[in-house]
Amino acid sequence: MTATDTAAPDRARRTPIAPGDAPAPAFRRRRRTPGALWVLLIPFLVMFAAFFIAPIVFAVVDSLFTQRSSGLGLGAPTREFVGLDNYVGALTSSSFLSSLGRLLAFAGIEVPLMVVTALGLALLLGAATARFPRIFRVTYFMPYGVPGVIASLLWGFLYIPATSPVLQALGALGVDGVNPLSSDAVLFAIANIALWGFAGYNMLILIAALDAIPAELYEAARLDGAGEWRLIWHIKLPLIRPSIVLITLFTIIGTLQLFVEPLVLRPLTTAISSDYTPNLAAYNQAFAQGNPNLAAAMAVIVALLAFGFSALFLRIVNRKGNRAW
Repeated sequence: MTATDTAAPDRARRTPIAPGDAPAPAFRRRRRTPGALWVLLIPFLVMFAAFFIAPIVFAVVDSLFTQRSSGLGLGAPTREFVGLDNYVGALTSSSFLSSLGRLLAFAGIEVPLMVVTALGLALLLGAATARFPRIFRVTYFMPYGVPGVIASLLWGFLYIPATSPVLQALGALGVDGVNPLSSDAVLFAIANIALWGFAGYNMLILIAALDAIPAELYEAARLDGAGEWRLIWHIKLPLIRPSIVLITLFTIIGTLQLFVEPLVLRPLTTAISSDYTPNLAAYNQAFAQGNPNLAAAMAVIVALLAFGFSALFLRIVNRKGNRAW
């Protein structure tokens, strides 16, 4: 074998390969398997369409019709298309408009109270000097595990002077006339139930955000002489801002869905009527008045309000996103 023959394989190995002849990378040679992805996605899409999209579409369509009876009410009712008449009827009803006003007043009480309480608890339990933080986290979160109906019943007994040990103790101390279920205080009583049930849940979201902050930031700030308030204002609050926005959005949406608490407390007081809130008014129209079409229109109006307020809040927050606290 000559030297030329022995160098030939080396030259072949060193010969540049044209770009078009280059072998495809391993990940390109693999066949894509969209079928497996669809197998995983189809169950979710079916459930999402069946239990989220379909009820919305049904409510919107149902709100455009009405049931009319013929023959002095003795004939079979017929379904007729009325367009936006149900929406006009809901928005011109003084009782429904009053319920919307009460709902907005409740939101003005509940949203800031919920955010401030959850934030205060999270900052207290996230402080370096906090003792037994895990025990208090579990304690504050436990009310979230109580169903809304049970929580309303428990607080309802605490609001009645004949069964409430708190009100009886206040009466023994000479503080009489306290009635949380009066017309002037019942909205705050409902807000207290919602706060008791959901403050711990929102607190855990904020605590998770606080735990994600690197400890080096605290150490560097303390070396620069920053106290606890400066740490809160300049490090903690700016870094957990997305979580604060999240719990505020959750509270806005949950507030506009107010239904269980006034429904359970209604037999205990005359201050809560059958149309005290928009959802309660829709429930009354559907199951007591036999007008599900008007109830659907009321439900759609509440859903649009929730969407509108949420979008407005996010727009305001995003506009101020680059500003300091």
